[in-house]
Amino acid sequence: MSNINEYKDIVAFHPGYYIADIIEDMEISQAEFATRMGTSTKTLSQLINGKSNISNDLAKKLSVMLGTSIEVWLNLQNTYDQKLIEIQKAKDIDSQAELAKEIDYKYFVDVVGLETAKSINDKVNNLCKFFMVSNLRIMLQQDFLVNFRTSVSCNNEKNIINSRAWIQTAMNISKNIDTKPYNAAMLKEYLPELRSMTVKKPEKFLPRMREIFADCGIAFVLLPHLKNSGVNGAVKWVTEDRVVLAMNNRVLDADKFWFSLFHEIKHVLQQKIKTVFISSTVEEMKDFNNNLEIEADRFAMDYLIPPKDYEKLNPTRYTSDNDIKEFAKEIGIHPGIVAGRLQHEGIIAQNRCSKLKEKYVIKIQHIA
Repeated sequence: MSNINEYKDIVAFHPGYYIADIIEDMEISQAEFATRMGTSTKTLSQLINGKSNISNDLAKKLSVMLGTSIEVWLNLQNTYDQKLIEIQKAKDIDSQAELAKEIDYKYFVDVVGLETAKSINDKVNNLCKFFMVSNLRIMLQQDFLVNFRTSVSCNNEKNIINSRAWIQTAMNISKNIDTKPYNAAMLKEYLPELRSMTVKKPEKFLPRMREIFADCGIAFVLLPHLKNSGVNGAVKWVTEDRVVLAMNNRVLDADKFWFSLFHEIKHVLQQKIKTVFISSTVEEMKDFNNNLEIEADRFAMDYLIPPKDYEKLNPTRYTSDNDIKEFAKEIGIHPGIVAGRLQHEGIIAQNRCSKLKEKYVIKIQHIA
């Protein structure tokens, strides 16, 4: 171990560095200096080589022998220790730099008001502070927020860091949302009203939707999509009385929005408090065979379009746009939801019913 530690433009001088200079100026051996100081040659050697630190006792002996204050030596040790911390912090930031580059920093500037980063150091420091971690790599650990669950092709650092960044952002924003204690019975009572909102515009249904969720103990957070997160929505319990339901605007087709919402509502009703549910795209989740996910999918499908009503429609590839519109009107939902269901099941072509499907435009901006 050296008595000088350097990293980039940071230099840390161990007190032993100065003692070695003093011994040289005195033109005596280390053994003689140790004798005069009242310590062992081994102790002095370790001190000079930066292998041990100056204790209060050694600081006292040096001060008497050399005519200095005790504080001089203790301050040298303290300065050295602080410089070592600076060096380690600089190394930590450099080790996080590549990971930080995988995160769209502008997203956090626009959505939650993070300061513009002038350097990669600023970027890492600002992100760590916002995510409340000492190192961005902590967010890759298996026990951070959630065991990441998706298809193998998406199980990489870029997806993991961004999915957890998105969820943590939702958690941070949710702290500003007041909710009553969670009430499953009340949520079930509100389901028909939530379903009836499918025929309304976002500017009409979103305020009421937030009220309903807050009344049931759910902090509803709608966020813009974060690139490379692969996440459409998430459900995370904060306490037994409070749950966060987060969705993004990755694909704001009306049918996908409502299917995703009711999918997440089912996860809330499943009340698996120790589980964080992450909903990804259909393509990414098609190989993820999980009973809870299947149950949530079935709930969303059947609540939006009850099975008995769907049987009455008896859809075929010849089902017309007018048939879909009339059926949707009869059961009280957006026709795009019916069209989306038929497309998803391969009954009609994907390029059909473009006039029936609606793409929501929702301006989202939060300050966490």
